[in-house]
Amino acid sequence: MYPTTLLPTRREKPWRTPALFAAAAGLAAAFVVVQAKKKSVEAKHLPAGKFIDVDGVRLHYIERGAGPALVLLHGNGLFADDFAFSGLMEQAASTHRVIAFDRPGFGYSERPSHTCWTPEAQARLLYNALHELRVERPIVVGHSLGTQVALAMALDYPRYVRAIALVGGYFYPSTRIDAALASVPALPVLGHAYRYTLAPLVGRMLWPALVKQMFLPEKTPERFDRLPVWMTLRPGQLKAAASDSSMMVPAAERLSKRYAEITMPVALIAGSGDLVADAKSNSGRLHREISHSELTMEDGVGHMAHYAAPERIMAAVEKLATQAKCP
Repeated sequence: MYPTTLLPTRREKPWRTPALFAAAAGLAAAFVVVQAKKKSVEAKHLPAGKFIDVDGVRLHYIERGAGPALVLLHGNGLFADDFAFSGLMEQAASTHRVIAFDRPGFGYSERPSHTCWTPEAQARLLYNALHELRVERPIVVGHSLGTQVALAMALDYPRYVRAIALVGGYFYPSTRIDAALASVPALPVLGHAYRYTLAPLVGRMLWPALVKQMFLPEKTPERFDRLPVWMTLRPGQLKAAASDSSMMVPAAERLSKRYAEITMPVALIAGSGDLVADAKSNSGRLHREISHSELTMEDGVGHMAHYAAPERIMAAVEKLATQAKCP
């Protein structure tokens, strides 16, 4: 038996308990702030459109105008109002029946956890929603990751979708460290705690830099500042955005194997200075693969081409409508 003086002793770290209490208190305070911000922004920014229940999912959509159907699908992290702020919806509604969906989990649309919301799953849900709304043969416009959903609709329902316009899209797999980092809030347990506490606060601090990157090389337009930031930073929306980010590369890999199937009219609109989805390796490459597509490259424009050139997007839509009438 060893002498007690030689036995190892456990040295207490006097700072550990206070540090744990401080961390817990900080997370609790962050949770309270996030919930208050969520409640406040939802009270000020009420749903601008209508709701429809489809396949057990409550979807929010904005509908404007009359005429041939035009469906708008927003990019990751945003929601249908983005098209209103950009001016695209107003222009489109002068000649079309425009339907802009909050994709599952964004804006005021639900995103049940029992479904893996791949672009194909989202396309199926929106296809069923459009049938419920009695929409016939729409032209579908997608922006950013909304282009993957538009492509899935075109591939899976080619007799229903009349034509597609793809703005600033991500179409081919590549190494995307940013997508991996953005996926953290979708992780189980740790991600759940993160998106209800620190993630919205971190997101708010990074917001100016993220927005600047989306619009470079142009300046951020004042009308984008109308977008309520905290709508994009609510825990549920952060989870949806993180989940879409985690599926972005594998979805591009999967969809890109089927692009040769597309025979409907296709318009590609991209900004030459896009720092989010490189225009040459995405829109330029897809244009070469789909030989009948038409590419509009906007010089000096970044990822948010629907703010910089909504009139040229609508010109492309009108041309698609004409092409779709031809036998």
